[in-house]
Amino acid sequence: MGVRIKRRVAALVLALLALLPLGMLGRPSEGEEGEDKMAASVLRRRVKRGWVWNQFFVLEEYMGLEPLYIGKLHSDMDKGDGSIRYILMGEGAGTTFTIDDSTGDIHAIQRLDREFKSQYVLRAQARNRLTDRPLEPESEFIVKIQDINDNEPRFEDGPYVASVPEMSKIGTSVIQVTATDADDPTYGNSARVIYSILEGQPYFSVDAKTGVVRVSLADMDREIRENYTVVIQAKDMGGQLGGLAGTTTVNITLSDINDNPPTFDQRLYQMSVPESAPVGTVVGRIWASDRDTGVNAHMRYSIVDGDGRDTFDISTDPATRQLTLYTLKVEGANTVVDPASRHRASFRDVTIVHVSIEDVDEPPVFDLPEYYVELPEDAEIGTVLKAVSARDPDAANHTVRYSIDKGSDLEKFFYIELTTGALMTVRALDREELGWHNITVLAMEMNNPTKISSVSVAIKVLDVNDNAPTLSHYLETFVCENAKAGQLIQAVTALDPDDPLGGHRFHYSLAPEAQNNPNFTLRDNQDNSAWILTRRGGWALRDQTVFFLPISVWDGEEPVQSSTSTLTVRVCSCDHQGAVLSCNAEAYTLPANLSRGALIAILACIFVLLILILLMLSLRTHRKKPYLCDQEENVHENIVRYDDEGGGEEDTEAFDIAAMWNPREVHPPGHASSCGKLRQDMLPEIQSLSRYVPQARVVGGDSSNVHGYVLAKLLEADVDPCAPPYDSLQTYAYEGEGSVAESLSSLQSGASNADHEYDYLNDWGPRFKKLAEMYGVLETALL
Repeated sequence: MGVRIKRRVAALVLALLALLPLGMLGRPSEGEEGEDKMAASVLRRRVKRGWVWNQFFVLEEYMGLEPLYIGKLHSDMDKGDGSIRYILMGEGAGTTFTIDDSTGDIHAIQRLDREFKSQYVLRAQARNRLTDRPLEPESEFIVKIQDINDNEPRFEDGPYVASVPEMSKIGTSVIQVTATDADDPTYGNSARVIYSILEGQPYFSVDAKTGVVRVSLADMDREIRENYTVVIQAKDMGGQLGGLAGTTTVNITLSDINDNPPTFDQRLYQMSVPESAPVGTVVGRIWASDRDTGVNAHMRYSIVDGDGRDTFDISTDPATRQLTLYTLKVEGANTVVDPASRHRASFRDVTIVHVSIEDVDEPPVFDLPEYYVELPEDAEIGTVLKAVSARDPDAANHTVRYSIDKGSDLEKFFYIELTTGALMTVRALDREELGWHNITVLAMEMNNPTKISSVSVAIKVLDVNDNAPTLSHYLETFVCENAKAGQLIQAVTALDPDDPLGGHRFHYSLAPEAQNNPNFTLRDNQDNSAWILTRRGGWALRDQTVFFLPISVWDGEEPVQSSTSTLTVRVCSCDHQGAVLSCNAEAYTLPANLSRGALIAILACIFVLLILILLMLSLRTHRKKPYLCDQEENVHENIVRYDDEGGGEEDTEAFDIAAMWNPREVHPPGHASSCGKLRQDMLPEIQSLSRYVPQARVVGGDSSNVHGYVLAKLLEADVDPCAPPYDSLQTYAYEGEGSVAESLSSLQSGASNADHEYDYLNDWGPRFKKLAEMYGVLETALL
């Protein structure tokens, strides 16, 4: 009972709340899961408020100058002192709708279009103007846009194209047109559309409610008029005065039916054809017209009667529907007939054709379309192959003469008798050279040489066993010195250009003079091949290097043909696997009693001797090297004076001082004219200081007076034009690329009267301290 009482109380509460205005309830709850839950939710959300308003309705398309008044919001807590501020939120708030925050008046500031949006859901709230605290919870209300008739009906799929068969009955449906009205169909008659026809009577009509276009005139003939244009109007407001209207065009085409029979343009045709016309020759063309189109105009021609029914035939050109005729009487009939039109006509027509045969002079005709002859290749010259025959088909039956087309028998193997047509050979035939002969025989009328016919004669040359077989492989092989008796050294086969019917059958044997050969024997394998085998062992190059073995081969046909070929067998030295090492006898000229150990000892002695020779050459080369070959001694014990400044890292053309140690090894002594290439260096402007030093005589290569030796070599180099380069002057205008000091050269400083400033040497660090002292920079700095 307690449960029932609660449910009844909840239902009563819901009924009471349903009678209250929307503004008094607030936003409704979402998701009803039972009466108990619904009642509890409503009781929890119920808030006592003093909103006074209704659901708002407003007409669309307001065009006034002032904003459109929608309604007013008011709260019982509003005492009119301006302490309450009204806020509008939701769809279109601030853009489409505005609210006076003091009075609660709502206005529309933009043109409203129901077809664009039919309603707006807004929310309103009253807040304290000073504290901005809400005085009432948010409430949701709806502004519905009421429709006016501002849209005319539109045919979205127009203009329309339709077709209907010709001769259709009245009321036959052609097409259905549909117009749509964007106005509200649930409000008034703004969207109620009525159809009517403006153009196209009396041929077609339209159903006012459904828009179905129908045939309203019977027996419309496509052959008289094919295309019709119908204008359909759709008007709203139920077609009443003041309603808006839209129109569309329907292009209707009458489709063809087979309602017209074919008709020949003539009742009698006269034609002629020469008697020489081959089968399939076009005699003439006749025409049957049909007013219908497409498959309804297709027709089939046939011979229905006449004395030439079995002599002539007809065919139809599908493109032009013309007749290629070979007969006397022809009927033309439609291939497709509409059953509903059979009672109107027979859909066929007949015409008469007279064909006359004209006599012509025709060329001779051979009794066969082509000839085939077989002849053995050993046929004697003058053998008759075949006698061809041709006749004149005309009534005069003139004499025929025969000849061979020269282009078909260029080598003139055959001859044909002029009057009888007997074909014979005039040269010997050879099947292995030419197995087939295809010649062309000409037949010509005596009285009319222009009338010539031809026929092909195929001559097959049959094989005769007239060629002897020969060995097919190269006629040379080898036998190893370590070969034993009965060992296979060569397999031989034969070739025969003949082509016997049963295939080749070859036989092999040694020639009669080699039947008792003590070295080799031959075994016939009975499969058109043979093996060459050894009869003994103990082969040696020093005894005999080459053997000649004659081999005979013959075929199994009649007459038997045979040939003899000589096989050359060389004795060779081979390894244990049978691979040839050498077939030359010169490799074995050493004494027979020289063992392998002795041969190794001789090779070892030769090797040691070569090492000794190389060592002696190396020692001799070391003796000829310059005295100062050690690089360290060259640096510390030689004083080399140069009158030019090096190029630093940019100098890539420095001299090789090693070439000055022994200049005689570079160029042989002699006159300048005998040297290969003259020196191309420049003569120094400042003579080398070494020329002013007294020259000491160098006694020999072992002298300890190194300084005197170097000076002598320098003097010799200066005098000899072919010697390596001597000291030369090279001027550098920079001290290497990227150097902050630019050039330090003083060779050309004498040309300038200006004093040089060397203060920057102090900035280069302790490495250039000595240089700065030399130029007095430090003294200046101290002062």
